[in-house]
Amino acid sequence: MARSDEYNSAPESTAALPGSNPPIHDDLEQLLSILPAELRQPLSNHPKQSQLIEVILDLGRRPEARFPGQAEFLAEQVISKQDLEYCIERVGTFGGDNRAGIEKTLHRISAMRNRAGTIIGLTCRVGRAVFGTVEMIRDLVEAGQSILLLGRPGVGKTTALREIARVLADDLNKRVVIIDTSNEIAGDGDIPHPAIGRARRMQVARPEQQHQVMIEAVENHTPEVIIIDEIGTELEALAARTIAERGVQLVGTAHGNQLENLIKNPTLADLIGGIQTVTLGDDEARRRGSQKSVLERKAPPTFDMAIEMLERQRWVVHEDVATTVDHLLRGRIPETQIRTVGDNGKVLITHELPDVVSQRRTKRRTQRGWREAGQMEPVAPRSSRHGAPTSPTPLPLSDANDDFQALLDRQLDTADLELSTPVGPNGEELVSIYPYGISREQLHHVIDTLKLPVSITKELGVAQAVLALRSHVRNHSKLKTLAKSRQLPIYTVKSNTIPQITRALQRLLDIDPRDQAAAIDLSLFTRQGEDDELEALEEARLAVEQIVIPKGQPVELLPRSAKIRKMQHELAEHYRLKSLSFGDEPNRRLRIFPA
Repeated sequence: MARSDEYNSAPESTAALPGSNPPIHDDLEQLLSILPAELRQPLSNHPKQSQLIEVILDLGRRPEARFPGQAEFLAEQVISKQDLEYCIERVGTFGGDNRAGIEKTLHRISAMRNRAGTIIGLTCRVGRAVFGTVEMIRDLVEAGQSILLLGRPGVGKTTALREIARVLADDLNKRVVIIDTSNEIAGDGDIPHPAIGRARRMQVARPEQQHQVMIEAVENHTPEVIIIDEIGTELEALAARTIAERGVQLVGTAHGNQLENLIKNPTLADLIGGIQTVTLGDDEARRRGSQKSVLERKAPPTFDMAIEMLERQRWVVHEDVATTVDHLLRGRIPETQIRTVGDNGKVLITHELPDVVSQRRTKRRTQRGWREAGQMEPVAPRSSRHGAPTSPTPLPLSDANDDFQALLDRQLDTADLELSTPVGPNGEELVSIYPYGISREQLHHVIDTLKLPVSITKELGVAQAVLALRSHVRNHSKLKTLAKSRQLPIYTVKSNTIPQITRALQRLLDIDPRDQAAAIDLSLFTRQGEDDELEALEEARLAVEQIVIPKGQPVELLPRSAKIRKMQHELAEHYRLKSLSFGDEPNRRLRIFPA
């Protein structure tokens, strides 16, 4: 289920969108100039020169050029020590991270060393300044919130950071400081590359000092925005939190393809608020239907927003990292916003809501991930014989409270979503209801037995009605406020009994209860269908229909166990008759009175 919007983000000056031939500045000739002549020549005339990603030079192997989806050998001769020395002499100094650059360019040369420290391999990666990539998220950048970029290597995280720095500094006139650990954002040398605009660049002498330079930037240079590439250690994560708490906007990248990867990474978990094991009280554990020890977010996230860069033109936006992390810890799929660029140069924004099947699949995958990470996993409720999660008490209220608070805080407007209507096994349209405080086992039992056209959803945004316990609605103003804003009707029951739930669903579906009272299904009041239970219920039904209602006389039934008497009570309630138990065990029995 999704909603799509388009906006024409016509960039200013030289900016352009990905997919619409954005201006690119790559200084490729300067990178080729450090290569031996026999390697430079085939690349200078190569038809895919503009798509070159990197050149690989390994001692004793043939040189290799890599392009998107393929690699080519550049020569028949293998690389010698003289070839490597030729290249090393023409680049800058290799730092503690084994990276070097070329003066006033964005190219990166990374070294591989043997155990003695001698360089035996080089990766010459092409650095390109691609203008206009930020237009996909320009509205988010201008909002002033801290943004975390995630994605696999080579997807364009550093390119996006460079462009974000330029837009913030030049177009929005903000004081921007870049923490450039390996000179990859602003290029090698003392003078930064023009691609960063008016943004300032702080270089880092050694990679292990990056966290110190981050704090120094805040204390000495009064930035409004700090740009950080590759947050990879616990000290850097703590420094990022310190910066965010001082009111500075952060834009950075971290290792990991998805936000879920950070949850499983104890080193970087602080970026999304940190994860802790919490011991719940008995009542709360029963409400949640989980173990007493569960995982929860420890603090507010360092970054307000996260962007997963799946492809160069397809980005997934998590507008509220706190809510997304809370959903992932409970094994749910968070609502996501997907941004792509169309052929017409417009940004297409799609809001996707998770479906139930994907929810369950992701929950299993998430719990499997907790086990692989050696962490405590949130335990899902037990499953009933109808395949629905059950709990000894009504639907978890704490989860619902969190959902309502998150929905109110984010002010989600899902009333106009183009939602697909759930369909039953025979093609009939189903009414989606959101149960609140209702026993899911009882609810599923009524729906399955009476074959009602109803589906149950855990997402209030896709519900067509709310079915709630009356006492809980009375004490929960947020539910009433949210339901009113979405124009959702609320149907209430006084207690979690079969007759109460049945009548509420009949009202919801506008079914005349007399139509079902004429031929009552006794299996509605029994869970297991055992003969003694059905016999006791048949006894009560005959007593009601043949004596209590037509003759107006009370009837006393045979002695039964407490479990069966409860079923008989519910059956009497279904006929809206009063019933009482009297006598001592094992002769305690039910008496049904006329209306």
